[in-house]
Amino acid sequence: MQKIPTSKLNDILLKAIESYNPPVVRGNVVKIKYITQLPVHTPTFAFFCNYPDDIKTPYKNYLENQLREKFNLKGVPIRIFFRKK
Repeated sequence: MQKIPTSKLNDILLKAIESYNPPVVRGNVVKIKYITQLPVHTPTFAFFCNYPDDIKTPYKNYLENQLREKFNLKGVPIRIFFRKK
């Protein structure tokens, strides 16, 4: 039920993304532009990037762990979506 402002999400998570960059797939650099929380009961986050299909499970798990650590979401199911920007 916690609503995290988009500006706070972007400030904290874009720094984490800079420290561990998304993978380069087929010569394409994946760039995550911004993050927002979707208005549903389960904590659901949308990451807007240029190649959403190229983000694999290990990097998704890294982002999920960063969300849990930075915003105290331990023990709560989190859903993450990658969308084209």
